[in-house]
Amino acid sequence: MRKNIKISAAVASAAALALGLSACGTDSDPAAKSESGAKADTSKALVVAASPTPHADILNFVKKNLAEKEGLKLEVKEFTDYVLPNTATQSGQVDANFFQHKPYLDDFNKKNDTTIVPVVNVHLEPLGLYSKKIKDLKDIKAGQIIAVPNDTTNGGRALQLLAENGLITLKDGVGTTAKLSDITDKKGLEFKELEAATVPRALNDVDAAVINGNYALEAKLSPAKDSLALEKAEGNPYANFLAVKEGNEKDPRVEKLAKLLNSDEVKKFIEDTYQGSIIASFGAPATS
Repeated sequence: MRKNIKISAAVASAAALALGLSACGTDSDPAAKSESGAKADTSKALVVAASPTPHADILNFVKKNLAEKEGLKLEVKEFTDYVLPNTATQSGQVDANFFQHKPYLDDFNKKNDTTIVPVVNVHLEPLGLYSKKIKDLKDIKAGQIIAVPNDTTNGGRALQLLAENGLITLKDGVGTTAKLSDITDKKGLEFKELEAATVPRALNDVDAAVINGNYALEAKLSPAKDSLALEKAEGNPYANFLAVKEGNEKDPRVEKLAKLLNSDEVKKFIEDTYQGSIIASFGAPATS
């Protein structure tokens, strides 16, 4: 049964840090030492925090079909927000997480003084514009309300999508950190900022909404079929990746999971399961 965790970012960060647990950092050999100097127990399960869809689904595929052959014990913990997976990784409540892209992580680390680092890219989740009232992009008119995510990176990303499709005009050079105040021409539209996870539930109350790919899938929306506008995959900087606390990249369990997440079997699972709504993004480690 999935646990819905609803807690403010400030409280989540404080609670996670108060636990004072340190994540296991290891060197490349199985008997490597952690950051505290103690030997890491690599026989223990690697605990990974993940958003339910598609991240936990992909991890559970690895757990059921691939992990045992590699001698990897894997435990998946599902979170429904974008704060707790990082604070839990920083505090050592979990060993790794899989839910975010680089622009979001960079912003999170800066604001929360955390030291989470990417390990390997896995997939892209194209951001899309959806509506239960409008059937075509050209039917969006002045006076209508569009919901967008309220966090810095996904909010800016949403505004870029709207600008690319001619619905608004932004200041030159604002990039993915665009804010509502950077809109130079709203073309009569109104905007409602909401936490990313809650945006799909607002579809009945607004005229359209920009929704993250994983939350769209959880809401039974198909990015490939149901969106009025969708981010392009080519050149997209928003690959989702496996991440750990800095110093734990060489944990043998992490290295095994990274290898499996970039396997042909996982790529086929993504292609067969998501039919273009989620796109495999294997390649170099997800560094800046």
